[in-house]
Amino acid sequence: MDLYLKNALDCSRKTTLNYSTSFSLGVRSLDYETQKAIYAIYGFVRFADEIVDTFYDQDQEAVFSDFVQQTDEAITASFSTNPILHSFQWVVHKYDIDQAYIDAFLKSMEMDLKMTVHDKNSFDTYVYGSAEAVGLMCLCVFCAGDREKFSKLVSPARKLGSAFQKINFLRDLKDDFKDRGRNYFPGVDFNRFDDDLKHRLETEIQQEFDEAFEGILALQSSVRLGVLLAYTYYNELLIKIKRTPAHAIMNKRCRISDQYKMWLLFKVLVKNQIYSI
Repeated sequence: MDLYLKNALDCSRKTTLNYSTSFSLGVRSLDYETQKAIYAIYGFVRFADEIVDTFYDQDQEAVFSDFVQQTDEAITASFSTNPILHSFQWVVHKYDIDQAYIDAFLKSMEMDLKMTVHDKNSFDTYVYGSAEAVGLMCLCVFCAGDREKFSKLVSPARKLGSAFQKINFLRDLKDDFKDRGRNYFPGVDFNRFDDDLKHRLETEIQQEFDEAFEGILALQSSVRLGVLLAYTYYNELLIKIKRTPAHAIMNKRCRISDQYKMWLLFKVLVKNQIYSI
């Protein structure tokens, strides 16, 4: 690997470590080559998300438009002076990631600049681009060119991404609804959010989790461990959300302690060994 690419991939890895200790924990359980690729995807996704969620003192639309253009140029030229985009174009070409997934993701990020309330169609579009398409990018890496396996796992991968995103929506209600004025769930008035409505959303998420689980078991052992860890972590978040009254969800962000995350890691290591038998 040439020094410039190594440095670019290191930047993506550092970005992942800085922004998400939970996600980093799962990635570290993957083999080295897979780690590099997933870090490259996460770095790209994080930078785009950061533009639309953080840079309020900037012209966000102009900054995001420039980011999209730089992304296109990086993929076309197989090179970028932006290390995050250089590492991303590398993973796109190495694992033949469909441009449609990238476009869907960027479209969802752009929606965050322009929309605060969603109907059913825009919600489905947003969840697909912001979560399911990202999951499919990762699935391209996990399947490493095995198109038959990829096709079989597309549906569970999408279900898992959707479940993850909806849990994020519930966990981040305070930041999204109260602070940013965003309402992702169609037809839901969070000024009148109650336990019955919360239970309906949780049931929908649980069903997606259950459907996704069979797909996780079909992954090879070395890859399955990292995905299973993410699944277990988010399932624990869902359990915690279920135990938290609707009024409290609106005022605090549910979290899993670092100590408990380590216990989950141990638990998942044991489970993965059992599933490999």
